Amino acid sequence: MRIIAGHLKGRRLAPVKGRTRPTGAKVREAIFNILGEAVAGVRVLDLFAGTGALGLEALSRGAQEAVFVEDHPAALAALRRNLEELAVRSQARVLALPVRTALKKLSRGRERFGLVFLDPPYDQGLLAPALQALVTAGVLAPGAWVAAEMSSREEAPVLPGALSLVETRRYGDTQVAFYRSRENDN
Repeated sequence: MRIIAGHLKGRRLAPVKGRTRPTGAKVREAIFNILGEAVAGVRVLDLFAGTGALGLEALSRGAQEAVFVEDHPAALAALRRNLEELAVRSQARVLALPVRTALKKLSRGRERFGLVFLDPPYDQGLLAPALQALVTAGVLAPGAWVAAEMSSREEAPVLPGALSLVETRRYGDTQVAFYRSRENDN
């Protein structure tokens, strides 16, 4: 697996040994084509980060900073190795915590993010609760984008209020839902 574009283009990412399902290059490229210029200069939150492929791709394309949330030991090892090998530690922070715990910590610190990636394990019912926890934590900047990856067999969660479902795209067995937070406050 490699970084697709930006100043880290072509650099290899260390894989995770085991049962993880990293976001493939075609899906990552499609996500970033849709997001376009929304990546440049924003703070990124990568939930269920795995190897960090999405957050690292965002850093390569001009994101200001990325916070990676992952609690699986093998994935954490690969993520930390990728941050070191790509020399982006100064722009990155790793929270080795479950997603809900990490969101509470970020909320207490009054942190805000302009772009959030969610890529939980498929078909385990984790996406809707994670999206709700994200909204409840209040860590979304006004107008933030949220890209949520799920199985194409799953229905994209609809959350009334602070987060609007903009569109969904299917790529084989994968579906990506794009959400936006309200421009005023969430």
